[in-house]
Amino acid sequence: MSRLEAVLRPEIRALSAYHVPPAAGLLKLDAMENPYRWPGELEDAWLASLRGAELNRYPLPHPADLVQALARQAGVPPGCELLLGNGSDELIQLIDLCVARPGACVLLPTPTFSMYSLIARVAGLDVREVPLRADFGLDLPAMLAAIAQHRPALIYLACPNNPTAGLFDVDAVRAVIAAAPGLVVVDEAYFPFAGRSVLPWLLEFEHLLVLRTLSKVGLAGLRLGYLIGHGQWLREFDKARLPYNINTLTQLSAQFALAHADRLAGEAARIRADRAQLLAGLGALPGVTAYPSDTNFILLRLPAGRAPGAHEALRRAGILVKNVHGSHPLLADCLRVTVGTAAENDALLAALAAHLTGTT
Repeated sequence: MSRLEAVLRPEIRALSAYHVPPAAGLLKLDAMENPYRWPGELEDAWLASLRGAELNRYPLPHPADLVQALARQAGVPPGCELLLGNGSDELIQLIDLCVARPGACVLLPTPTFSMYSLIARVAGLDVREVPLRADFGLDLPAMLAAIAQHRPALIYLACPNNPTAGLFDVDAVRAVIAAAPGLVVVDEAYFPFAGRSVLPWLLEFEHLLVLRTLSKVGLAGLRLGYLIGHGQWLREFDKARLPYNINTLTQLSAQFALAHADRLAGEAARIRADRAQLLAGLGALPGVTAYPSDTNFILLRLPAGRAPGAHEALRRAGILVKNVHGSHPLLADCLRVTVGTAAENDALLAALAAHLTGTT
């Protein structure tokens, strides 16, 4: 046995690292990013807000002003609190580490955000999966049966879901939360494009947590996520949080962005409008099914066997999208594309149409 085999946990060796493909020189429509930068006058004001930042000092460990600004912007219910993370991923990791007792498991309706499973396995949790229905809705009877059988410590529900792009039925979500013996995390990363939230349910379910991020509204480079829930939970998770996890530049930049939240809301509205046009354009392509979306991306199914070739053809045309074919049986022949600018969406439609009709 090698030293690596003797030292590393076999569960870690069995995993594959999360892969981010190189995107230099490509039109980037693979990562659900907002395509719009700050306009020039706001960029100058943002840079001015960073002047005087004391980079020789550690950042505030608990930036109260930023927490309060986020709480006001989100509409955190009375009696609930907010915990900051270095992106949503860190908060998922904190939760998983804190509940990873021997024999504990996390329950996931799949396909869903791949990091739920990856982080859970790294934390030492067993992972139980329940496939979605063919229409990508929650299979409520199967979910309730799995809850009764496995008694999960933790359930993740992405609402809207990634990569399927839709919201789960609200009554099914409520039923899962009501039946859960442990914690339920509803991930609302795409709330700005969906408009539906379970935040008011925090007043009803003390074991519910709501996860949000600034990444999808144009601030992915900041890596700032936040968890909303009852203080009895968040104070425990805070014990596992590394000190100074939100750097000074992120704190200052997020404060600036929240002072211009109307700008971010306007961009989200523009993306929703462009989404409708892109959905129509994709759905008109030969043999393509474009699924309804409540996010800033669209899942599309190509004719059988065409997804890998289409993914590569788009890359040759300078456009990077996500090939999810092969990642889950329900995603056979599927690609996931981010809603970009109008020009980027037109380029995507033209390149995909050319490939499907054999004109390239």
